[in-house]
Amino acid sequence: MTARILVVDDVPANVKLLEARLLAEYFDVLTADNGYKALAICDSTPVDLILLDIMMPGIDGFEVCERLKANPKTAHIPVVMVTALDQPSDRVRGLKAGADDFLTKPVNDIQLISRVRSLVRLKALSDELRIRADTAHSLVMEDMLKGLDGREDIGQVLLVDGRASSQERITKALKPICNVVAMSDPQAAIFEAAEHAFDLVIVNANFDDYDPLRLCSQLRSLERTRFLPILLAAEAGAEDMIVRALDLGVNDYIVRPIDPNELLARTLTQIKRKRYNDRLRMSVKQTIELAVTDSLTGLNNRRYLDNHLKILFARAAARSRPLSLCLIDIDRFKSVNDTYGHDAGDDVLREFSARIRSTVRGADLACRYGGEEFVVVMPDTDAAAASAVAERLRAIIEKTPFVLKSAGTAISLTASFGLSCSTGDADTPEQLLKQADQALYKAKAEGRNRVVANAA
Repeated sequence: MTARILVVDDVPANVKLLEARLLAEYFDVLTADNGYKALAICDSTPVDLILLDIMMPGIDGFEVCERLKANPKTAHIPVVMVTALDQPSDRVRGLKAGADDFLTKPVNDIQLISRVRSLVRLKALSDELRIRADTAHSLVMEDMLKGLDGREDIGQVLLVDGRASSQERITKALKPICNVVAMSDPQAAIFEAAEHAFDLVIVNANFDDYDPLRLCSQLRSLERTRFLPILLAAEAGAEDMIVRALDLGVNDYIVRPIDPNELLARTLTQIKRKRYNDRLRMSVKQTIELAVTDSLTGLNNRRYLDNHLKILFARAAARSRPLSLCLIDIDRFKSVNDTYGHDAGDDVLREFSARIRSTVRGADLACRYGGEEFVVVMPDTDAAAASAVAERLRAIIEKTPFVLKSAGTAISLTASFGLSCSTGDADTPEQLLKQADQALYKAKAEGRNRVVANAA
């Protein structure tokens, strides 16, 4: 996965060294020699990750990070502080400023690339979710972002640690911000993580006879724990394990002996990120369902048809494959509403939609076009095959009465079908739909309850 990386350092040799390492991995690299230039670049150019020096003239890296995270336009960009400072207090200050990670000079090549790739993957996921949510439901997104201001329920953390003494120390350190469930059996911990709602799993790599990366891998492979953040606690110098852990999808790590303040800061960061992404996924799911689904029938609505038909039409044209469209109208539907009431009409529409779903393939697009009209789009289907599908559906509708639950009775109904196919003279999706509409009009004029193809 490639990405655009901004390297910020006032020492040209440091910039050149990082730039060369990143270019060798096919990343696109931008550079800045002070904090002001870095902020200007981020404001005008899309950036996927920032490698930020701390000690710089003008404004230091801490302030640059704080400004980036305070600006909604740049708050989502991961920031890795690259510095010679290696005191726990400096790390805690950086994390509080919003930094996503630290690299200590001189920077190890493997650790640099692994950390960059890990954060770039995470940003790609967040970007996709955020863009969808912004496009579909900006007001919901705004409310969600307002909710990420610290007024959250206390976090739920699963600690997997092979030693009772370190379990006690970590639990005590995290007590101010979360509830901790501590376990020493990794296999039991997998079931615990899958069965209960946790915000974070902390894996302490202190087992005598178990590979902690096996646990991390299993957590990433399970559907219910795939997006659950993992924080690895590793021994100082266990570089190979840390690099492999990041490649497996571990979100963050901390080295032993564990500084309580750094543990608090990293845990809080992961909990906030988890809840942010959970809200995004929920918003995307709900918004898409509301935007593209007809609430009465459960079929896609006309808005979705208008957009997706263009995609299907263009794909069929590019592959020189047929695309058929069927426009369906329930015959004399108005009389159902007039005789039995609108609740009965709704019963008919729901059952009619169910019969459409039972007839068409999974690859077909079934939509409620409006009122008692429906559209079925059939990719890779020529006119003859589409006509056979329509005739089968017509017979099903005519043969089986519709039960009106609200009226306590059943009635017989029929439907008329108009077909068009892109292998004809339809040059646009709009023409394809118009031809089907003309065919439907002819079917109605000829007595209803029939299938008519292209009457253009």
